Amino acid sequence: MLTAAEKHEIDKAISLVPVRKAAGIEALKVVQDHRRWVSDESLRDVAAYMEMSPEELDSVATFYNMIFRRPVGRHVILLCDSISCWVMGYENIRMHLTKQLGIAYGETTADGRYTLLPNCCLGTCDCAPALMIDHDLYRNLTIDQLDEILKKYE
Repeated sequence: MLTAAEKHEIDKAISLVPVRKAAGIEALKVVQDHRRWVSDESLRDVAAYMEMSPEELDSVATFYNMIFRRPVGRHVILLCDSISCWVMGYENIRMHLTKQLGIAYGETTADGRYTLLPNCCLGTCDCAPALMIDHDLYRNLTIDQLDEILKKYE
């Protein structure tokens, strides 16, 4: 069941587009912002509210890699693995993160704090390597910066 706050935010997104279905991705993002991920039940509720079939909305959800269809940690780390980041030290960053957090790609730390995911491009190739935690972008990364960055999300 969608909450009143979720419906209110979804209605705002709907008001910005000419066709209700065009706000489907924004509706999914609203639910994810409130719940951290989009469960099957949530997807069905959003689909009904958006006057879409669950299959139609799921095709939108699974197309965008920023819609999480499985539970994730309180903070999602997206590590860019583009060619630019690869050349500029991505592998060292990845190895340090997986060691520091004790998880591999697609996993969540035991305390539920972090989920680590690869991302094919964060759009900042001129400042590689890069990662994003939640909505915060970090560029020109070095291993020395990682521990301080992670402390911000404790």
